[in-house]
Amino acid sequence: MTTIHPLPPAERHRLAALLETYAGEMRDTLAGSRPAPGPQAAALLAADPRTEILVATEGDDILAFAIFFDLPEVVFARRCGALDDLFVRPDQRGRGLARALIAALCDLGRARAWSHLRWIVPEADKGAIALYDRIAEHTDWRSYVIRLDPDASL
Repeated sequence: MTTIHPLPPAERHRLAALLETYAGEMRDTLAGSRPAPGPQAAALLAADPRTEILVATEGDDILAFAIFFDLPEVVFARRCGALDDLFVRPDQRGRGLARALIAALCDLGRARAWSHLRWIVPEADKGAIALYDRIAEHTDWRSYVIRLDPDASL
């Protein structure tokens, strides 16, 4: 049975292999980028108390993750959720895990009285966009970036 639950900092090392797979896909999606190795990324997540992670698991096996932040939203003088990364293991796709993780984030956001949940997605990630177009509202907002480190280009 699949369960969705928070992954505490002390257990985030368990994401290393999945983060490596995710980085490999992002290298292909974001031509020219150089994502960090999985263990390095997992260590960063474990050390950052502001980062929250939901995982979809079966037993001890992590099938998917959602990395997010609970942020102040000054326009509405409330808080909002910012989904930073969402990834489903390639062999587990098509089971509704991404949709289930987003639904769990929405439930969490309602419990925390978030004004909204927001995220960005690279234009090249057609699979993710197809799902997001079905479950969320496309906004009129644009996304911009100032590249500060050429090795971390997106």
